[in-house]
Amino acid sequence: MTISHAPASAAQAPSDIAALITDSRSFAHPEKVHGAFAWLRANQPVSRAVTPNFDPFWVVTKHQDILDIERQSDIFHNGDRSTVLIPQDLLRGIEQTMHSPHLTRSIVNMDDREHRLYRSLTQSWFMPGNVKKLSDRIRSIARSHIDRMIARGGTCDFVSDVALHFPLHVVMEILGVPEEDEGRMLVLTQQLFGARDPDLGRKPDATTDSVSDLSMLEAVLGDFHSYFAKLTADRRENPRDDVATVIANALIDGKPIAEHEANGYYVLIATAGHDTTSASTAGAIWALAERPDLLRQVQADPSLITGLVEEAIRWTTPVKHFMRTATQDYELRGQQIKAGDWLLLSFLSANRDEEVFDDPHDFRVDRPLNRQVAFGYGAHACLGQHLAKLEMRILLEELLPRIRSIELNGTPEWTQSIFVSGPKHLPIRFEAA
Repeated sequence: MTISHAPASAAQAPSDIAALITDSRSFAHPEKVHGAFAWLRANQPVSRAVTPNFDPFWVVTKHQDILDIERQSDIFHNGDRSTVLIPQDLLRGIEQTMHSPHLTRSIVNMDDREHRLYRSLTQSWFMPGNVKKLSDRIRSIARSHIDRMIARGGTCDFVSDVALHFPLHVVMEILGVPEEDEGRMLVLTQQLFGARDPDLGRKPDATTDSVSDLSMLEAVLGDFHSYFAKLTADRRENPRDDVATVIANALIDGKPIAEHEANGYYVLIATAGHDTTSASTAGAIWALAERPDLLRQVQADPSLITGLVEEAIRWTTPVKHFMRTATQDYELRGQQIKAGDWLLLSFLSANRDEEVFDDPHDFRVDRPLNRQVAFGYGAHACLGQHLAKLEMRILLEELLPRIRSIELNGTPEWTQSIFVSGPKHLPIRFEAA
């Protein structure tokens, strides 16, 4: 992709690139964003983005730099400023309303001891050993969703018919949300992560100004909180073997977990616990639909499914970024980052870094070492990454033997979102085996 841009200083990102990567509409057309980040990696791997609608921030585009920042969680904090890139006026509204840069509090925006304390509450549930124990149940859920797909007679929207619902059902069982409430959780998740997407936002005709945005986000979170307040009360009265019981009855420094932090924990698991897996799963099927030779290759050698999973995660990179705040002055590639500066860690860019991935824009399941960073790295690495990979692997193991072919049956679409974006529609045609 050719990038034309206005002149910029050595440290400042070109104005057109800064505008592109801060516009949610850009992420509905990932090739444009990939082109912008490729230019930055080659010319300004660490640059300062200055746009009219956002507080200035550093754009970190290289794989190694992101690993270095992520492993230094004492120098680069999650909690001091917003962990998501949001417009300046919306951020000021949140700070005024919440007396904090965060609308909700979870392990995503905690640091140091507090982060370790809260993360430890549920960490054991998502460790590889415990996740593996769920394999039989996940396989049963996968088969039921594939049965419904096959019953559709050869065509479906893989996102809305399969990818959205399979990981949703898995994580809601783990959390303790009954099946009849899964639809509600899905809608609220889409309204939260796709707030500016005209198809997913709660009020798509009123999401272009900070007042409407803040009101909508507060309403969505309010619905989540009302639901989980009832769940908390039930699990304190009737504890079960689920994550909701762990959260509801958690003790923090010997005291019951505060309502705000409990709600933040619930929302994190009830949203990120399935949405990103849905996106990567859809990314895998999209790749196979466009590459019939690859489909036949993986069907002939199921051992390649593990590589397919990793490559789909890299290729899709559902979480496009997280923000960090420097706690002290720091030099990165010759750029002087000051204490208090805001940094955007572009996982999307890191996962296409030419120094790490051969032919980074090709979809390849045979990468000998796929060092994708879609789940983050270090202390804040995604809690549910082992579950996500297991779900994807099992679904593909169950699906691929049951189809002879798969192809696109229309034009796929991406979610319009700066933060979390994946395939929104994936119309396919398939032939059952």
